[in-house]
Amino acid sequence: MDGEDIPNFSSLKEETAYWKELSLKYKQSFQEARDELVEFQEGSRELEAELEAQLVQAEQRNRDLQADNQRLKYEVEALKEKLEHQYAQSYKQVSVLEDDLSQTRAIKEQLHKYVRELEQANDDLERAKRATIVSLEDFEQRLNQAIERNAFLESELDEKESLLVSVQRLKDEARDLRQELAVRERQQEVTRKSAPSSPTLDCEKMDSAVQASLSLPATPVGKGTENSFPSPKAIPNGFGTSPLTPSARISALNIVGDLLRKVGGSKRL
Repeated sequence: MDGEDIPNFSSLKEETAYWKELSLKYKQSFQEARDELVEFQEGSRELEAELEAQLVQAEQRNRDLQADNQRLKYEVEALKEKLEHQYAQSYKQVSVLEDDLSQTRAIKEQLHKYVRELEQANDDLERAKRATIVSLEDFEQRLNQAIERNAFLESELDEKESLLVSVQRLKDEARDLRQELAVRERQQEVTRKSAPSSPTLDCEKMDSAVQASLSLPATPVGKGTENSFPSPKAIPNGFGTSPLTPSARISALNIVGDLLRKVGGSKRL
């Protein structure tokens, strides 16, 4: 009304009609506004009821979410503690595994070193084995040579023993011959005193004595007693069957001297 200009009425009827029409217009506007208000109130109540229901649902959902949130917090804390515990255990296990790995590497290095030492020792043993085999072969060869030499020395020793027996027998027979010669010399002196001596008889007696002395066994060194001279027992009373020439007597004396020298050398050995 403030914004509208009130017209100038020429008559009361016209003014009445104007205000009547204006009142009807306002009345219709009021009616429409009241209808809209009632409709708005009804819509508001429905909306309010719906919002209250949604609020209740939202509060319930909020309570559920808070409970879930609290439960999830507890679970997160438990999982965090479990994770920290597992992390500590994993760290300990990793530390233990690292120590085991270091020890294993050290043992591996020691084993490699031990294997190299064993290979070196095996090579040394193989070389020592080859050297031992060569030494054994050389030792067997020297042992065989020593066995042969011992066999030869044993044979020489047997020959020496036989020579010693022969020498002893020769000494005994020489002693007997010297005794017999002394007896014969005394007999010859007695004979020369009683009767004149004959040069031929003296020569024959000397030849018999020499032949008796030469009838001893003359065994060369290393030959045994196979080729010995006949024993004086084969000559009765020390006299030979035939006289020896001077050259034969000299040769026989040389043989006896050589035999005695060889027997003396065997004794020194």
